[in-house]
Amino acid sequence: MADERISRLVEVAKLYYQLDYSQQEIAKQLGISRPTVSRLLDQAIQEGVVHIKIINPAEDVQELAMQVKDKFQLKHCIVASIPEYEDELIKEKLGDVSADYLYEIVQNGDTIGITWGTTLYQLVKKLQPKNVKDITIVQLNGGVSYSESNTYASEIINGLANAFNTTPHFLPVPAVVDHIVVKQAIVADRHVKRILELGKQANIAIFTVGEPGEQSTLMHAGYFLDSDIEILRSNQTVGDICSRFIDIDGKISHEALNDRTIGIELSHLAGKDYGILIAGGNTKVDGIYGALIGLHANVLITDQYTAKALLEMGGDNING
Repeated sequence: MADERISRLVEVAKLYYQLDYSQQEIAKQLGISRPTVSRLLDQAIQEGVVHIKIINPAEDVQELAMQVKDKFQLKHCIVASIPEYEDELIKEKLGDVSADYLYEIVQNGDTIGITWGTTLYQLVKKLQPKNVKDITIVQLNGGVSYSESNTYASEIINGLANAFNTTPHFLPVPAVVDHIVVKQAIVADRHVKRILELGKQANIAIFTVGEPGEQSTLMHAGYFLDSDIEILRSNQTVGDICSRFIDIDGKISHEALNDRTIGIELSHLAGKDYGILIAGGNTKVDGIYGALIGLHANVLITDQYTAKALLEMGGDNING
């Protein structure tokens, strides 16, 4: 008799919760009254036949953010909820939450350094103007004169300057040059030297992680020699930060190439009040991990899928 009663509870519960029958439809199909259906559904919950679990996506990403923050000993971590793991969706959502975060933290007298890329362009598109004074905006690394995909360098710097009512400071030089002597001549220029010093002094740095290998914007732009590409590959490069290429431990993966790169040194990112890394997506997980292991950022803004992947790598509290 008890088995028949449980079977009836299971039958009613399946019709209601799995097949989306209304209580009236169940009553008609089983030849019972609607109040009886309601009573059976209540019993199904009380006797453990049905378990109702309410999932709040906001709480889920907040928990993920806390776990990532603790694991990598970050100052702050924001995990954005995205409906699917698709690059354009990720960039748009990260731009949205990053714009809110930047608006919140910027204060009078701040110097903000920023690099370029499509993710950061989304930030600037979403950024609301803020009434602050004496803000300095500076480009952290050189650009590219040719790229199959727009890097939005000028739009990003100008957009940031417009939002905070100031004049931007561009770094109008290549990100990478062919020879260290060329770099030495460029950085010796007093105007370039002044921009580089501003980047070094910035208390807020905003950057992303470039993709490794053939997907790299700099590689597409033709800035690398064949020997550079081979060294980057053999040293298991996972991405770049401000055009400086790193391995999974966050260390420079090609010293000679690094010596030919113009822009902020990775060692100067570590001491920022806010070193904000904004990145997500399957191809950037290793690069983000390397950046965090290398202590190049103290704030991470990413998506929930990337956050989960980062938690699965290495041990717990790895920078502790």
